[in-house]
Amino acid sequence: MHRATIAALIAVTVLAAPAAAKRDPAQVIMPEDPERRATHEEWGFAEAVIHGDTVWLSGVVARLNPGETDQFAAFDRAFQEIAGILERAGSGWDDVIEITTYHTDLPAQIEAFDAVKARYVHAPFPAWTAIDVDRLAPESGIAEIRVVAKRGK
Repeated sequence: MHRATIAALIAVTVLAAPAAAKRDPAQVIMPEDPERRATHEEWGFAEAVIHGDTVWLSGVVARLNPGETDQFAAFDRAFQEIAGILERAGSGWDDVIEITTYHTDLPAQIEAFDAVKARYVHAPFPAWTAIDVDRLAPESGIAEIRVVAKRGK
C-alpha cells in the first residue's frame, strides 16, 4: 500500500508540473507595431521572454535598407531596437550578461559591428560570441544579435 501511495504522489506531481510551468503572458514582450506583431504571431515567437530576473531576447536582425551600403547604420538600428526591447522588459544595455551574434561575413563586418557595439556596451563587459553563418532569415539580414540580460529596474 505504501508503494501505491508514493507512486500516486509521483504521478500527480509529474502531471501537474507542465501546468505550473506555463508562461505568464505578462512576461512575454511582443512588438508594439501591429505589422511586426502580426509577423511575430505568424512565426510563433516573442521579442523577449522574462523568466525570473532574466530577460531572454530573440535575435534582432541587422539589415541594409535598399540601396544602403553603410553597415554602421544597419548595426545601429539593430542596437537601438534591442535597447527598446530591453527597456520594455525592465532592463538596459548595462544589464546585458551575454551577447551572441551571427554574421553573414564576419571578417567584413567585425570592424563596423564592434564600433557600434562600443556605443552601447561598456565595461564591465558581458560575454560575447560571434559566429560566421551562411545566411539569415530574412535573407536581407547581414547579422543577427541575440541578448540575455538581467532585469535592472
